[in-house]
Amino acid sequence: MRRNRQSPWSNAPFSLAASVLCGAAAMLAFTAVFSALSCFVLVSTQFIDFFAGLSAAAGSFVSGWICGRYRRRYGLLNGIACGAILGGALSAARICILTAPPDIGRLVLLTVSGAVGGITGVNTKRPKNLKG
Repeated sequence: MRRNRQSPWSNAPFSLAASVLCGAAAMLAFTAVFSALSCFVLVSTQFIDFFAGLSAAAGSFVSGWICGRYRRRYGLLNGIACGAILGGALSAARICILTAPPDIGRLVLLTVSGAVGGITGVNTKRPKNLKG
């Protein structure tokens, strides 16, 4: 007989933390790819700001998508929360490392891309190996 236990994704703090960690890893991977592209192919630094914004938005999208895909509800709110958490972490790192004020435009970019990722994740097909 099958046990009825809850999925770990039904716990909101766990699902947000796991999604944000996956989004941060994706952000780091995109940053590494774009920096290698900028260094070896373009041999120029004129696109650094664009690539930084693109990698941050991609990481936030991945974070919201994972949370929406596995939670299967409240995709907009979960995506906004994932984007805001990533934006807060980046703002804190910016304050600590650069001693510069946080960039509100980057926070808006991260929350919007996280929201789009959450909506997209909820509207994708349900994973086959999801328990619960």
